[in-house]
Amino acid sequence: MSFQIIKKLKENKARFSILKTPHGGVELPNFMPVASQGTVKTLPPKDLKEIGVQIIVSNTYHLHLRPGEDLIEKFGGLHRFMNFDGAILTDSGGFQVFSLSELREISDDGVEFKSHIDGKRIFLTPEKVIDIQLKIGSDIMMVLDECPPYPSEKSYAEKSLNLTLRWAERSYRYFKEKVTKRDERPLLFAISQGSTFPDLRKKGMEKLLEFDFDGYAIGGLAVGEPKEIREEIITEIIDMFPENKPRYIMGVGYPEDIFFCVEQGIDLFDCVLPTRNARTGLVFTSEGKIRIKNSIYSKDERPLDPECDCYVCRNFTRAYIRHLFNAEEYLALYLASYHSVYFYINLMRKIRESIKEDRFYEFKKKFFERYKSE
Repeated sequence: MSFQIIKKLKENKARFSILKTPHGGVELPNFMPVASQGTVKTLPPKDLKEIGVQIIVSNTYHLHLRPGEDLIEKFGGLHRFMNFDGAILTDSGGFQVFSLSELREISDDGVEFKSHIDGKRIFLTPEKVIDIQLKIGSDIMMVLDECPPYPSEKSYAEKSLNLTLRWAERSYRYFKEKVTKRDERPLLFAISQGSTFPDLRKKGMEKLLEFDFDGYAIGGLAVGEPKEIREEIITEIIDMFPENKPRYIMGVGYPEDIFFCVEQGIDLFDCVLPTRNARTGLVFTSEGKIRIKNSIYSKDERPLDPECDCYVCRNFTRAYIRHLFNAEEYLALYLASYHSVYFYINLMRKIRESIKEDRFYEFKKKFFERYKSE
């Protein structure tokens, strides 16, 4: 692996770096649009490339259910199957341990799921998750973990953490066995858990640091806890994360949260917010979120974002896009998703530029002078 920090700010921990993967370099900080089932909903890969997307996140659990990793491998891996030539990170299925809590049973060996599609029972172990991701052809693989809900009793959070740590060790050792003879290999990231208890988080990181993972992620946040608690956890533990490894926070995605995390030295983000919200008509712009279905936009001749030069904003008015939503035309979902993903990718590009040019706080101040959070 090659991870190179190009520029680090003196006034905070923000850094500009480059992570090399089997499918090219990824400039950090960066945001990964969510492509759980091998697609960023409504957006073809050619548009992702046009927007400037360097990396996406897909999901091991969902791809295992359909179409299955064997079929994906037959087609030459997920990159060829979906015709995307950028980097792909695959989550391990650990989030589904949280989100599908009524459909799973956890043991020391792994997790048994009852498929949300047809009820078929599947069993995922740390080793099986590695095998699935290798067949998928992931550039960055995540270890299997348990993501506890918020709130959790400390006794449960500690039990869950210990399980996650045992799984991480099994994942690491199995991964090393499988990739030893490869000329080029994917990267393997560990995941920090421990719910909202700083002492458990620190205990977990001490154990994870015994192994030379390629990167370290913060999991188990953005699951309903107050923002203040999430920020406290991040500031408490971030200095334990190796300086020479990429840092990824899972599921965090509001612009205000991204700025905070970048200041803490976090490099990589993902969230369903831009695309999921866009499909309901809630669109991210430089002035904040707008609900394009509202009647005030029925005669609005402006683009979604007057400050944006993306394809959508160059060609379509708010009035037209509102009409498409009200007429339930599929084009509405595409246009809103395209713009919101562009907004995020462009925001990350400007953050990187501001770090490189020593004007991060100037850019942040200017951004929030216009952008209004709800």
